[in-house]
Amino acid sequence: MDTSNLKICELNHGKEKHGGRRAAFKVFDILSNNTVDVREMDTIIYSLGCFPCQSDVHKFINEIDDNHSGYVHLETFLPAMTKVLVENKFPPISEEDLLQAFQVLDEEKKGYLESEELKKWITMEGEPFTQDEVDEMLTAFCDHDKSLIYYEDIVNQLTSAKDN
Repeated sequence: MDTSNLKICELNHGKEKHGGRRAAFKVFDILSNNTVDVREMDTIIYSLGCFPCQSDVHKFINEIDDNHSGYVHLETFLPAMTKVLVENKFPPISEEDLLQAFQVLDEEKKGYLESEELKKWITMEGEPFTQDEVDEMLTAFCDHDKSLIYYEDIVNQLTSAKDN
């Protein structure tokens, strides 16, 4: 077995075998019963620095919610997510690719996007975001006084969060 990916996994997610994955899961374990609603799975996966498409998220959920209860148990999630990370099934988006994606939308090369402009792109193109996801993103990243999104700052925040 190639252990280089495992070492990277340990570096990215703490020294405890399942530390980062367990912590991410526990954030959404509302009832403290080691169970999470499957609708939270994409957010948990994203918080671990993985950015799969929705079809890959659904496949992953189907693998770990084998009784189709709508809930995932911690003891099922941990080994499955560890396997995903070790096998690099959901590779992170590079800083360069993320920045380039924003720059493509910024046709005038202003260094920012207007919130309504970004909202249009992310709800109508590719894999559309839900209204809740859009609202969360704009709350987190928008300069509310000017209704602008300074995308280089966002890229720096997202990529530095992956390194911690």
